[in-house]
Amino acid sequence: MENYYWIGLKAVPGIGNVAFRRLMERFETPESALKASPTSLASVRGMTPAVIEGIRNSQWQRFADEECRRLEASSARLVNYLSREYPKSLFEIPDPPPFLYIRGELRSCELSIAIVGSRRATSYGLMTTGKLAEALASHGVCVVSGLARGVDTAAHRSALQAGGRSIGVLGCGVDKIYPPENRALFEEMALKGCLVSEFPLGTLPLAENFPRRNRIISGLSSGVLVVEAAEKSGSLITAQYALEHGRDVFAVPGNISFATSRGCNRLIKQGAKLVDCVEDILEELPAYAREAADAPLFHPPPRTFALTPKEAAIYELLARSPLHIDDIISQTELTAGEVSSMLLHLELKGAVTPLPGTHYAIT
Repeated sequence: MENYYWIGLKAVPGIGNVAFRRLMERFETPESALKASPTSLASVRGMTPAVIEGIRNSQWQRFADEECRRLEASSARLVNYLSREYPKSLFEIPDPPPFLYIRGELRSCELSIAIVGSRRATSYGLMTTGKLAEALASHGVCVVSGLARGVDTAAHRSALQAGGRSIGVLGCGVDKIYPPENRALFEEMALKGCLVSEFPLGTLPLAENFPRRNRIISGLSSGVLVVEAAEKSGSLITAQYALEHGRDVFAVPGNISFATSRGCNRLIKQGAKLVDCVEDILEELPAYAREAADAPLFHPPPRTFALTPKEAAIYELLARSPLHIDDIISQTELTAGEVSSMLLHLELKGAVTPLPGTHYAIT
């Protein structure tokens, strides 16, 4: 029944990810928000009369009913942003989804690198992708990509073949296999890794969905490696998101006579790190600490914790940058007393740490 209200609130026209979290901050649960009075709803920033009417007319109920039935019949599940399982790195992006559809195992704190590139990759691009994905997996790094043809498919396959984990972020519902020739890979990913989507079940792989899913690829990763990309491609959109999210951007240099090399070569000119071996990536990762060349990466103890809506509001702010307590109060709907209390709770969970001058940062 909990999923019913999460799905229902998101289905109300005009309620995007930001409005969803504001309502949660005010009402604590989706059910309470959907049952709130018009006066209470109007007190939340951004709630227009049209949105309030969308909540009150209950047209969201039909979609929520149907989606819950589809979810029950599928092998997918919902992971909401308050859950211990929700990846905390997604709080660092400007528009984190309130919940994700998941098939497989999603780990809330996992060292990951995204590998993206051309759907029409050259044999060189596919070979290089396989080599680097396999090496990352052998060092315990999860490989994230978009399960598209070409570089994405090679990255996922090589990581799994090396015995590692891989996450596929979809531009469609997790019940839609796209491209269709990747059916076997989809099933293997669900068993040995994870399939992730913010789109409802049954969503088709429409072109407009893919740029949006690219921010999730970046958000789940410590850095983004572009193997082959034309000058105007989705891979460069992912690289741009990575820069905006404070992630490292890596690029494999390519043959100057190939169109699929121009995007990567331009990224390198603009400051992306040139990669010709896996050590070029590993040495940029904070968790990289090896006593010997063949030793596994050192992973710090994972930060796994659940959050309340009010804690999540503060954690999301601090995930982007450290803040003074007064700035936290001014940027949330919370009182000074609530902020002080939530900061203490987050400290006890090991989620945030105090800094000099009543500033706070995520741990």
